[in-house]
Amino acid sequence: MEAFLHQIFSGLAAGGIYASVALALVMIYTATHHINFAQGEMAMFATYIGWALIEQVGLPYWVAFFLTIAIAFVAGFTIERIVLRPLADKPVLSIIIAFIGLLVIFNALAGFFFSYTIKAFPSPFPTSPPFGNKFLSWHDLGTVGITVMVLLLLFGFFRFTPLGLAMRAAAFNPESARLVGIRVGLMLALGWGLAASIGGIAGMLVAHVVYLDPNMMSGILLYGFASALLGGIDNPGGAVVGGFIVGVAENLLGAYVIGTELKLSVALVLIIGVLLVRPAGLFGRRLVTRV
Repeated sequence: MEAFLHQIFSGLAAGGIYASVALALVMIYTATHHINFAQGEMAMFATYIGWALIEQVGLPYWVAFFLTIAIAFVAGFTIERIVLRPLADKPVLSIIIAFIGLLVIFNALAGFFFSYTIKAFPSPFPTSPPFGNKFLSWHDLGTVGITVMVLLLLFGFFRFTPLGLAMRAAAFNPESARLVGIRVGLMLALGWGLAASIGGIAGMLVAHVVYLDPNMMSGILLYGFASALLGGIDNPGGAVVGGFIVGVAENLLGAYVIGTELKLSVALVLIIGVLLVRPAGLFGRRLVTRV
């Protein structure tokens, strides 16, 4: 029973990381209706910046954490303006190739500037078990707490602030948004900045667990994609729920059914299954077109 509970709680902790990546993917999809295949590599590069600020510059963890989020926001905003804005009216294949190009570029830049040597990333949380339990660490609890906090902040931002409402309007109906004076291009760039910031948060949370190297986000991006599809690619709350479901399912199936060697296949099966059975996801909006 203890081993089963350990798998459940470990899955929830991993699910918090998958949920953060899924949130970033949902942000990009909501703004542009495209999946950013470079989201994981952007998060990884932001994590290296955080590591450099902590280990080489000597900044305290939380100062480096929030500074990295700000840098990631500026980077995401700039990428949308310089790389993706000229491709706005191009075929979808052109945008996909741009995403793949960004993936390769960020991976190569990380290896060039920081080397491919595996590095340890610090955690701001205590190392002792919380409340004397054997199932969760403080880092696990912190990961879940930060993910939920980010979701609540996003909900409040998009529901109650003028800027958030303008970004929602630009994403759902850009033509009408332009008619009422909303700068749709600027809103899309802000969405990219927010997605890059959320990805940076996910990278800094996961780096302490899997260690820091240029390829650390490849598998996690796949789990994040499965989480976003399962919960609903256009629903931030659904993406978070999907992240926790994927984390628990991966741990239980890996421990008791398929073995740890095939755990990554859980994400692939979920992606194919959702696309075949319920493409909108558990909480996504079903779009019906009258013909």
